[in-house]
Amino acid sequence: MNPVAIRLLNQQLVAPQFSDPADVVGHLGAMQAQEYRMMRWAVAMRTKKPSAKAFKEAYDSGRILRLHLMRGTWQLVTAEDYWMMLDLCAPKAISVIKGWMSSNKISIPDEEVLQIREILMQTADDKRSVTKEDFVQALAEKDVTMDDHRLSYHIRMAELSGLLCSGELMPMKASYALTSDKVKPKAKMDRDEALMCFTRKYFQSRQPATLEDFVWWTGLNVSDCRKGIALLGDTIHVEHWKGRNFYLTDDCRTRGFRKGQFLLIPPYDEYLIGYKSRDIVLPAEHRHRAHNNSGIFQPIIAHDGIVCGNWSPFKEDCQVAFFEGDYGVEEVQEAWKVYKSAMMNC
Repeated sequence: MNPVAIRLLNQQLVAPQFSDPADVVGHLGAMQAQEYRMMRWAVAMRTKKPSAKAFKEAYDSGRILRLHLMRGTWQLVTAEDYWMMLDLCAPKAISVIKGWMSSNKISIPDEEVLQIREILMQTADDKRSVTKEDFVQALAEKDVTMDDHRLSYHIRMAELSGLLCSGELMPMKASYALTSDKVKPKAKMDRDEALMCFTRKYFQSRQPATLEDFVWWTGLNVSDCRKGIALLGDTIHVEHWKGRNFYLTDDCRTRGFRKGQFLLIPPYDEYLIGYKSRDIVLPAEHRHRAHNNSGIFQPIIAHDGIVCGNWSPFKEDCQVAFFEGDYGVEEVQEAWKVYKSAMMNC
């Protein structure tokens, strides 16, 4: 087994199979979207013809949505998967948020939740696509003031209740919209069926991966994750590699990998954040160059799938810093041209 090549193929980072950005997000199930500008490249680079314009069209039309979902962080999901993902992940996510509130000694009574939620919903209904600043202004007009932290909790709880989701894609800041304006109602899926679908999406796109990786990514209980794998039955199997048990689906992609390719990978990308253990592609001695212990991830360069440097996404010209070796800027120029062309005017 060559786990690096298999991950590149199944994550659509080499020989991508999809043209539509929404198909990429649907394949991965959910994609980390912490960095608002770079989430566009995370999706675009996994399509046959990378285009930030195509991403914006899918996002503005509501086929791709951004919300706080797993581990208290931002993810992209498709409208098709929205209700399934929310049903599975919201209870645990709400519990996490309440834990944060408790540790910060913040208590929000039910009456306040209802009052603020009504204002948020009315503002989104009036303006269709609103920023946090719009919410602050609307609250002020009702003689309601609160700090940014408290307002963020209200917005997240409205997201996890299925009331708010992402609005139109703006250059630098997030916007919100009524979910009812963006996503069609859908019959509730049986939980076991949803868990099985959720599990399949994870492993089909991130294989080979371990149970521990899956637990980390989902934020679900270990028992739920084990059940999800069991529900896949004989469509998934275990392979042993260097003392660890990795799961692979029976339709795993194994062909199409070619050596010599450099990838410019955005911060918070699923190539790293989709796993608890990242040592397969990230040498331990360079881990601190890719992410720190506080969950801050950097833009990285991968050569043949192995993380080997950092790059600067928002510079006019290609600026790279390799960890070691004889690489230089000229080696990544082709990848830089693809990135600049795709992200032009974004």
